[in-house]
Amino acid sequence: MITRILSAETDSHAKEKYRDVIKILLKSSDIDSKLTCLFQNSDKLLCHMAAKCLALLLYFQLREKITLSNSWVAFCQKNLSEYPENEKVVYCLWTLTVIIKEIFKDTCSQKTEILKQFLTPFDTIFQVFYTSLFSLHFKSCQDTSKIINSMICSLELLELLIASRIHLKLHFTCQRILFLKPSCVLDVITWPVEAFVKRKFIIFIKKCLLWKVGEDLCWGSGPALMPPDQHLDVDMLALADAVLQAVDLGLLKTLSVRGKPPCFGGDEVQPACECVHGPDHVILRAASLLIIKSLEIKFQSCASANEIKVDLQSFMSELLTFLKPHLQPSLQSHNPCEWISRVFIEQDDDMLEAAKASLGIYLKLTRQCKATEGLTQEKEMWNHHTHKYGYNPHCIFLFLLKNIGFDSSVLLDFLISSETCFLEYFVRYLKLLQKDWASFFTICKYFDVTELKDSINICGCSSSLVQDRSSNQTELSLWAALGSHRNAHASVPWASNASGPLNQPVMSKEPHVTLQAAAGLSPPQASQSLVDYDSSDDSEVEVTDQHSTNSKQTSLQQEAKKKFQDTVRTGPDEKELSMEPQSRPLVPEQSNINIPFSVDCDISKVGISYRTLKCFQELQGAIYRLQKKNLFPYNATALLKLLKHTESIYNESMNSL
Repeated sequence: MITRILSAETDSHAKEKYRDVIKILLKSSDIDSKLTCLFQNSDKLLCHMAAKCLALLLYFQLREKITLSNSWVAFCQKNLSEYPENEKVVYCLWTLTVIIKEIFKDTCSQKTEILKQFLTPFDTIFQVFYTSLFSLHFKSCQDTSKIINSMICSLELLELLIASRIHLKLHFTCQRILFLKPSCVLDVITWPVEAFVKRKFIIFIKKCLLWKVGEDLCWGSGPALMPPDQHLDVDMLALADAVLQAVDLGLLKTLSVRGKPPCFGGDEVQPACECVHGPDHVILRAASLLIIKSLEIKFQSCASANEIKVDLQSFMSELLTFLKPHLQPSLQSHNPCEWISRVFIEQDDDMLEAAKASLGIYLKLTRQCKATEGLTQEKEMWNHHTHKYGYNPHCIFLFLLKNIGFDSSVLLDFLISSETCFLEYFVRYLKLLQKDWASFFTICKYFDVTELKDSINICGCSSSLVQDRSSNQTELSLWAALGSHRNAHASVPWASNASGPLNQPVMSKEPHVTLQAAAGLSPPQASQSLVDYDSSDDSEVEVTDQHSTNSKQTSLQQEAKKKFQDTVRTGPDEKELSMEPQSRPLVPEQSNINIPFSVDCDISKVGISYRTLKCFQELQGAIYRLQKKNLFPYNATALLKLLKHTESIYNESMNSL
């Protein structure tokens, strides 16, 4: 009957009849006490149904402004305060959770007042229960299953309490209890409990740090975010400090990263089946975000650049060491900044949160280090530090673009979606890119050299070039390329001896290397996005063009030549991508495929910097067309200006070469 009352599909006359019946029932019998008595029944299904009925009945009383039963309030207070001696606490927690969920789902405008009325008698008692629950000695407990059940139920209730703080303008102490005593929850991760319990707790803490608590409990029905309360900054800093302190005490070593493969109907693999154990990527992502987000929060209130560098070096070294055994191939032979793309490859929202946090750390440290900008040696040490500990924003962004194949339609999806923080991250990065273009271009040269090296090794053309060179020398020369823009442009460091002249031609022994290898051109990407179509006829033309392209000759030399020509060709559709005509093409129209690679080779004009700006051009055009047709979800004028300015900076840098 209560479900019918709450349903929007029920006729208003029928709702009134149901209300009358429920009110008569509440007056005629002590139904609250009768339902709580069923909690002692051995039939678990009956206990569950009794708790569900009681929760809806109490919510009905709150909604109809009927005073809650004193007997039920006293029952809950007694069970919560007497934990762990009293075993009925699980049903109290479950009832409280269901009531708060119903308040969130309600569409009435008085849900804040309803929740305030409900939480008032339990504010103090829940703090007592929180301390009692998480201060237990788990190893000395005989029946650990009951404790785990209580912790899981209390965790869901705790998440809803924090969510109510975010989504509703309420400020009870029980909503801040996690931030006031964060070590209680963090200690559970170090307990010898099942892996799924640790996973639940670490994901919960991750949500708290990202301020995304409750989004899967009240999705689609929760109200808009309220302005943050006065204690928010202090609480977030306390939680971040507690996380970093736990990591410093060895939290990462207690995590169960090796997970079992998921099996339908059970968790065991049949003897005849081959069992391949892999890392638990959920744990890897959550642990990584815990550290990088906690560092960002802590550094926002830190004034000392040296303190930031020491903490960053300590915690990022520990994180990269923790990740290294679980990432194949290992990060040792790659740029350490690749860790974000490798760890978060399957979770876009977490990847962008990690990238945004890393960018925030970089910007904070950059502001603190401005006093040493004039010293070349300090600059080189600063560049080395950002790469060694995996937080260089240019590398992170380029790895992101490489993962999506420089596909502007993916970036467009990120910008349109409300499920990621890409818009905020992208705008902040573009602003940094315009101020730090020289560093970006230097790193692009490093990427080009690395891709060229990998392409030659795959083709078997570089055996004479890399013979008798150790991997350590290669790594040192690659990182040395990042020291200055001039050195990176003057030579290809991985292929040159440390004592050799800087202007030595790199490819003197193998002159006929195609520009496809130099540019690292990926296989042809998907066709133009659907947002580019003005009518369905355009898609038919594209299919025909694609079919004719695929029917051409497939020899390696001709295929490479065609890919390069397709890259540099500028057609009518591509001219439409920019808001105004380009001052010069991104790449010269006349290029020789078989030119040898020397010091002044135009690799920079067809390498990763070109592909990045080409992607920006396509994104700019797609946004402009959507906004012109009023199809873009928000005003993107400022973003378009940033993209246009970035394109101008690129063209100016190409003109100066």
